[in-house]
Amino acid sequence: MFKKIFRFFKSVKTEMSYVSWPTKADIKEGTTVVILMSIFVAIFLSLVDTGFGFLIKQLLLKG
Repeated sequence: MFKKIFRFFKSVKTEMSYVSWPTKADIKEGTTVVILMSIFVAIFLSLVDTGFGFLIKQLLLKG
């Protein structure tokens, strides 16, 4: 049993050596893109929600 556990962790260590880790600059760039896109989507959805809310109010008041 301990042999299997040891072999597992040895293969994990081997596989982790093949991973290409991102640089600090890549992480900063990716984080900036995610934050900016989140802000953009939040503003867009707020505007769409406000517009639909206004449209629904107008339709209900005329009906």
